[in-house]
Amino acid sequence: MLKDSQAFSGFSVNDLDKAKAFYGEILGINVEVGDMDNLILHLGGGTNVFIYPKPNHEPATYTVLNFPVDDVEKTVDELTRRGVRFEHYDSEYLKTDAKGIAGGNGNGPVIAWFTDPAGNILSVLETE
Repeated sequence: MLKDSQAFSGFSVNDLDKAKAFYGEILGINVEVGDMDNLILHLGGGTNVFIYPKPNHEPATYTVLNFPVDDVEKTVDELTRRGVRFEHYDSEYLKTDAKGIAGGNGNGPVIAWFTDPAGNILSVLETE
């Protein structure tokens, strides 16, 4: 029934202007202002993500958007230069290095997490 539907994902933010600047200027994504007081992120491969304002927004406690990249360390370095701060974890199940990078060497994918201005969790994930 829905197999041919061009589905898309969405999530909320508490400030559309900050979100537009972050996704468009910092991350370099093509951002369109929608006609319903929303943003549309135009991602590679024709994928779109719908971002909408929510006055009582609470950040997601899981990764809402993963960006596959060829080299996580290079991407982390560039995004750090642009002002992005990466999350650091030090638990039994998840440890990141000084840059905020986890995985590799048989310990899962190479990945680093960061948040948007609304606190939603995003990642850069190394592809093979």
